[in-house]
Amino acid sequence: LLKVLVPSPSEDELVRVLERTTGQPPEAPASVLGSVAYGLLASTWRLDRHDDPEYTAAVRRGERFVYAFWHARILSVAWWHRGEGIAVLVSRHHDGELVTRLIQRLGYVTGRGSSTRGAEVGLREMLTWARSDRHLALTPDGPRGPAGVLKDGALYLASRLGRPIVPLAAASARAWTTRSWDRHRLPKPFARVVLRHGAPISLPTTLDDAAVSRLRTEVQDALTRCTSEASRLAG
Repeated sequence: LLKVLVPSPSEDELVRVLERTTGQPPEAPASVLGSVAYGLLASTWRLDRHDDPEYTAAVRRGERFVYAFWHARILSVAWWHRGEGIAVLVSRHHDGELVTRLIQRLGYVTGRGSSTRGAEVGLREMLTWARSDRHLALTPDGPRGPAGVLKDGALYLASRLGRPIVPLAAASARAWTTRSWDRHRLPKPFARVVLRHGAPISLPTTLDDAAVSRLRTEVQDALTRCTSEASRLAG
């Protein structure tokens, strides 16, 4: 495992190493990562959870959410919500296919689309999943950034469904960082991983341009604070 997850790999480098190590065909590196390397690595992580009291209360009430987290935290976050059947919006880019194979093995379902490819199709799929009472999740700065800049899809989805957006972040002081556009972070073996859910943010069911502008700033700032707090707690 340590030979596979070398320090600071790029996404392409990680894929090539996985293919050489496992002998799997090029089209299935994420499947290999999900079933072997990722599972072995993530099973060694130690969870340190810090949730906002408002989120904890909403969970107890049985509310359904739209979880939002930055693209750089996908692999850190995915492990802790595995097996819950959450529907995740994933891009139609090549790397989206890799992510899809990985998270489906962890018990997630997916809607395929993004701000640049198949946006309407992806959002329709997410609405369909919501009708089966699933939580939804997306990375509002994906699939190609800019990193940490929120796009409007999360706002429209949450508004349409009448669900609050929950900022979500994971951080570790011991992590590899890739050279990808989002500087993706992957905790190292036996790392302590801080998981933080922020306070739910309610949205009106009707959004005009002024409301979108205001809420874009509000949600982006909340997600940035949540991520910064997780990083501070991680040390």
